[in-house]
Amino acid sequence: MKKYCLVTLFLIVSVCLSAVVADETSTETEYLAILLEGKKIGHAAHTRTIEGAKVTTSEHLSMTLGRGGQAVKIESTETHIETLDGKPLGFEMRLDMSGMEQKHIGKIADGKVTITTEIMGQPQQVEMDWPAGALLNQGMRLMQQQRGLEEGQSYEVDIFRPDMQTSLTARVDVGGLTEVDLFGRITELTEVKVTMMVDPQAITVTSYLDEQLKALKSLVPMMGMTLEMIHCDKEFALRDDDVVDFLDRLSIKSPKELSNIGQIKSIQYELKPTCENDITIPTTCHQTVKAEDGRFLVTVARNTPPADTPLPYTGDNPEALAAMKPTAYLQSDDEKVIELAQAAVGSTTETLKAARQIESFVDGYITTKDLSVGYASAAEVVRSRQGDCSEHAVLAAAMCRAVGIPARVACGVVYVDSFIGQRTVFGGHMWTEVFVGDRWVGLDATRSPNGFGPGHLTLAVGDGNPSDFFSLVNTLGCFKIEAITVQAKPNETDD
Repeated sequence: MKKYCLVTLFLIVSVCLSAVVADETSTETEYLAILLEGKKIGHAAHTRTIEGAKVTTSEHLSMTLGRGGQAVKIESTETHIETLDGKPLGFEMRLDMSGMEQKHIGKIADGKVTITTEIMGQPQQVEMDWPAGALLNQGMRLMQQQRGLEEGQSYEVDIFRPDMQTSLTARVDVGGLTEVDLFGRITELTEVKVTMMVDPQAITVTSYLDEQLKALKSLVPMMGMTLEMIHCDKEFALRDDDVVDFLDRLSIKSPKELSNIGQIKSIQYELKPTCENDITIPTTCHQTVKAEDGRFLVTVARNTPPADTPLPYTGDNPEALAAMKPTAYLQSDDEKVIELAQAAVGSTTETLKAARQIESFVDGYITTKDLSVGYASAAEVVRSRQGDCSEHAVLAAAMCRAVGIPARVACGVVYVDSFIGQRTVFGGHMWTEVFVGDRWVGLDATRSPNGFGPGHLTLAVGDGNPSDFFSLVNTLGCFKIEAITVQAKPNETDD
C-alpha cells in the first residue's frame, strides 16, 4: 500500500512553487508554511541572490508525510541560475526521500541543455534541445511583473521542470481583490489561478498575491483534499511538523466483499466522481472504460497472452521498444540488476514464463517488506532488499527489461480484505506490466505467483518516475465505487 501518492504530492508542491513564487529583489529568505487539512506538514524557504549579472534563486522544500503510522520526511532543494533579464543558465535539484538522494544538474548553453541525473551515486547524462520559450524562476518573475495584476487578463507561460526534464504549459488567469485569512490576519489580495497542463490532467493552483506579486497564500487540490501554502515568519515555518496519515483517507470502500479473486474472470466497477475536477480513467489491455450518466463503468478482465512467445522481444511495437530502455528509476543496465535477472530467468526462453519467474523472484528477494523506504529506484532496491509495492514494481520492471522483456510500471488501487484497520477496501498500489506477444500483461510481485487480477484498478502507467503519476492528483481520492458486478470463470455461477 503506497506512498507513491505521497511522493507525487511532494513533486506537485514543487511544481506549484515554481509557478507562483515571486518577490522583490532581496537576499533575504521568505518562508511558507505547508498545511494539509489544517495541520502543518512542512515548509518552503525561498531565497534570491544577485551576484553581478547573475540571479540565483533557491527553493528549499521540506515535508513530513504519514503513511500507515510511519512518518516519512522528504526534502528537496531546487536552484535556478539565470541572467538578470531571465535567460536560463543552469539548475540543480536535490531530492532526499528517507535518506535516498537523487540529483538533477543542468547546464544550458547555445540552445541545448545537458542534464546529469545521479541516483545511488550512478550518473546518467542526456543532452536535449532547450524547450523554446521555457522559463525558470527569474524569467517567470519578470513575466509576472510585465503582465501585472489587472483583473480579467489571461496568458500562458512555459515552465521548465528539472525533475521531469521537460517544460509544462501554465495558463495564468488574474481575478479580482478578495479578503484572505493569513493565520488570523485578514488581508486584501489579488486572486490568481495558475492551471498547469500535466498530461493528461490539468491542475489548477489558486494563489493570492500582494501588490509586489508575492504569493502570500496558495491552495492546491490534492487527491480530494486541499493543501495550503501560507506566508509566515521563520519561527513558525521551522517549528515541528504535524503528521497527517492520509493513506486511510485515500482508501476506497468496497460496496461488497470479494472472495476467491483468483477464480474471478472479470469485474465491472461503477465509479462515481466525488470532486469538482474532471477525472480520467485509462483504458488498457486489461481494462475497458465507458463514461455513462456522469459515471464510469470500468471492466477489468484477465488477459491471456499468446503462448510460446520467444525471449527476447524482437517486434516493432513503439510502446514495447520504449519499454526496453533503462531509465532513471528502472536501471536495467545496472550490473546487479542484470545479474539477478539472469539468475531468475535461468535457461527459460519463453517470455511469459520468464516474467513470472522474475515476479516470484522479486517477491522472495525483497526480505524487509515495510513502508520505511521513501521511493527507491531499482538500483537502490537491488542493494537494500527493502520496500513495499513500489519497490517490488520497479525492481521487477527493471529486471524484465534487463533480459529483453518490455516492462513498465502501473499504479492505481487494489482490493484487500483489510487495510490499516478498515475492512473490504481498495488501497493505493503499484505493480508491473510486461509486453507479451501483442499485449500488456499484469504482474504483481507482492502477490506472486500470478499476482495480478481483476481486483486491480489502473489509474496511470509509466517508467516508474514519480512524475509519471501526476494524474493521481485529480483521480485518487476523487471517486467512490458505487457498485461491483463479478463474472466468475466459465461453469461457475455469476455473482
